Amino acid sequence: MSSNSLVDVPAKVSPETVAERQHEMFVLDVRNEDDYEEWSIAQSHNVPIYDELLDEEFSELADATDDLPSDEEVAVVCVAGITSARAAQFLRDRGYEARTVTDGMEGWGTVHRRFDVDGAAGVTQVVRPGTGCVSYLVHDRGEAVAVDPSLYTDEYVDLADDLDVELVGAIDTHAHADHVSGAPLLADRLDVPYYLHEADSGDLSEYTPLSDGETVAVGGRDLEVLHTPGHTPGSVSLHSDGALLSGDTLFVRSVGRPDLEGDDEAAARDAARDLHESVQRLRELPDDTLVLPGHASDEEVRPLATTLYGLERNNDAVAVDDEREFVDAIVGSLGSTPSNYEDIKAINWGEEPLTEEAEELELGPNNCAAN
Repeated sequence: MSSNSLVDVPAKVSPETVAERQHEMFVLDVRNEDDYEEWSIAQSHNVPIYDELLDEEFSELADATDDLPSDEEVAVVCVAGITSARAAQFLRDRGYEARTVTDGMEGWGTVHRRFDVDGAAGVTQVVRPGTGCVSYLVHDRGEAVAVDPSLYTDEYVDLADDLDVELVGAIDTHAHADHVSGAPLLADRLDVPYYLHEADSGDLSEYTPLSDGETVAVGGRDLEVLHTPGHTPGSVSLHSDGALLSGDTLFVRSVGRPDLEGDDEAAARDAARDLHESVQRLRELPDDTLVLPGHASDEEVRPLATTLYGLERNNDAVAVDDEREFVDAIVGSLGSTPSNYEDIKAINWGEEPLTEEAEELELGPNNCAAN
């Protein structure tokens, strides 16, 4: 491609566009290797030249051009979109259709994508590809509740407006350790109830407690609350019309890790026993129950969903009947904890105030699943 053909091509590309079209693009990450290995866009390619670009040196980038496709769009990403802009311009001057990703990985962490869920009428799944966090809007007869909403409450207000429904509540399936909850903010903004199980309420006072077996009404449907402790003491799952919003209890290929509340292995093992009991309880639901988890890993299928039958056959943790075997496997598989999880928990439990720095706390990889 000649440089003259790039005159009308924008020099920037939004992270939302990258999320929608990343399989059609060559995503070039110019951050340092350690940062890339910790957190990156799926199927991106790393050329670790961040420090060089800060000094406006381009020799290593020039050496890397032989490995770049000449017939694909190149989306260049860095931390905040500054050094990637320099790299993109260097490539554009050499005929590549290169653009910098606006706000870099910081922008990537704020992307939200919507998906209607086949087999679950009135459920819209909202996925944050940059963090793996998954939330939902459940709606019926003009009403809706947001389940596990992110800090970016406009996403849910706008979604409700697009669906022409009124948000009447916000629910957290548990006290999150990986991202700052937007549910209290959304409830306060709209003057609607904020629902949370008491065992996860910490120092919070403004919430409506959820109890096992009760229901939350949304239009003409009821969300049945199932107390499923293990990931946290107050974890719940929500069952309605053949769909299960499993929070961080069930994932597609794993289960929620049980070690984010206690501070030693004994506490983790106790929580893992609770988790085993919760998983066994959920396995009693019909096989065709559609499981909608609270996190994505590297699964590419969207919306993220599977049946309980599928979980029992493809999820090694769910398939374990014996409690001791389950506990040993889960505790033995635990990896690194989510970034800044203690600070995030303190905010979500009402122990620390929500500040403008909260958005930065949750940027990074998600590690809420047992490996």
